[in-house]
Amino acid sequence: MHIQDKVFVVTGAARGLGLAMAQAIAKKGGKLALLDLDQVAVTAAAKTCGNESRGYACNVADEDSVETAFAQIIADFGRLDGLINNAGLLRDGLLIKYKDGQLLDKMSLSQWQSVIDVNLTGTFLCGREAAAAMAQAGNGGVIINISSIARAGNMGQTNYAASKAGVASMVATWGRELARFNIRTGGIAPGVIASDMTASMKPEMLERLEKMAPVGRLGNPQEVAESALFIIENDYFTGRLIALDGGLRM
Repeated sequence: MHIQDKVFVVTGAARGLGLAMAQAIAKKGGKLALLDLDQVAVTAAAKTCGNESRGYACNVADEDSVETAFAQIIADFGRLDGLINNAGLLRDGLLIKYKDGQLLDKMSLSQWQSVIDVNLTGTFLCGREAAAAMAQAGNGGVIINISSIARAGNMGQTNYAASKAGVASMVATWGRELARFNIRTGGIAPGVIASDMTASMKPEMLERLEKMAPVGRLGNPQEVAESALFIIENDYFTGRLIALDGGLRM
């Protein structure tokens, strides 16, 4: 797909990976509809993606909010060519905490549900609305889901790992279902990427993470953005996941 003048929705786009991917698309001439919870933040982010880009306040876990946002995007831009499902949430914790014969704590239902609602249900809702709009327009398109290295399972992340495994499985499922509409799918499973979260970590923890990866460093948002561009621009790529983890395996 040629990106010039195409319209892309990016969720969780007010900052971080979402904004980096949106800006990379904008540099190629794409038009961006940025979705995030904070209207002020996402409007400011959209201004960095060109004059024709816009920001929309949207809770991806809420069906009405998603349907309203996508309807408004179609009304504003007149078309939709791509979606990047990037919005995500972390609520880490062990399944149970058990010590000296006593159950001290367990992952709460709210810890589980909040992550599933945003990461998994949010991806489903946005993917559904994007696919419907693209199929109706008849111009094809591409949907990219952001998974994680944690999809294979990671201690303290029952909720997050399950959600990211589900997001990855959607890539393959939708790749088969949507091919007849000329809609391709792809996924990116990042490892540890430099971000506001990693910047707040203790230096010794960062050093440990860097040494764990064969490449000897953390990834950066621009490298994730380049992977998204590859999926968008390569018309033979569909139903597959790019593991962008510097060789790190869990």
